[in-house]
Amino acid sequence: MKKRICIIGLEREPSLAIRKNYFGPTMYHEMLPKFLVNDGRLFIERTNGIGMLPVDIVVFHGIFENDLDLLTGLAIWGGPCFPNALAMMNCRLKLPCLARALQVSRFNTRRGFLPAQGTIQVNRTSVAKWGNWHCGENKQKFSGEWTGRETSVIEPFFPGESVRVVALGGHQFQIRLAGESWLKSIDDESAAMMEMDPELLEDTLRIKKAFGMDLIANDYIIDNEGNKHLLEVNHIPNMVRFKQLQDSYIQVVNSWIHSQL
Repeated sequence: MKKRICIIGLEREPSLAIRKNYFGPTMYHEMLPKFLVNDGRLFIERTNGIGMLPVDIVVFHGIFENDLDLLTGLAIWGGPCFPNALAMMNCRLKLPCLARALQVSRFNTRRGFLPAQGTIQVNRTSVAKWGNWHCGENKQKFSGEWTGRETSVIEPFFPGESVRVVALGGHQFQIRLAGESWLKSIDDESAAMMEMDPELLEDTLRIKKAFGMDLIANDYIIDNEGNKHLLEVNHIPNMVRFKQLQDSYIQVVNSWIHSQL
């Protein structure tokens, strides 16, 4: 009997490309499905929501408000999951993920940390980051005194060029992030592929190896003096913004699936 694959969270176009390449039973959930792990077997609700089916292979690509339970369940299940479920679980909470990455990165600029409802006084323009969304949200630039409603990391604000380094299998890309404000994003229409910085690639691959990740996208800023600073680790980056990214993702996932059969 052929193995059943479940794809969760991935955009519809790349999910169709992956499913068309596999001649066996597949399931697709754009949102988080109901699931359970029983006696070492993973069961996920049918696409129509009626009952559950055993699943042998999982492809997960999404960020949801309450996805940590699913990632933890996949890690406890221990079956084939792309990306690695344990690595996703360890990276899902943004601030702890950053703390781990700073222990590995060469570009580990000193930060501050402010518990919820705390107040901090800074002597230079800084950025507060809080919450667990890896989507460019929950950030505020400030000077002087600032009070945070939620637990926050405080980092210096560096004017400069924001870039993202993506490593997936043997594919690596560097992207110039863009935006009209100080917040830069891959989603901005001006974002573009650019030449790879060897030092940033080396740093990204070091963090990827340390975390046991199959896919990673690190955001850095190169300040106006040429110094480099790690800003964030993304375990589920946007892989459809550029055709090169999407094609590479589909190729790597298809190869990985066939290696599990």
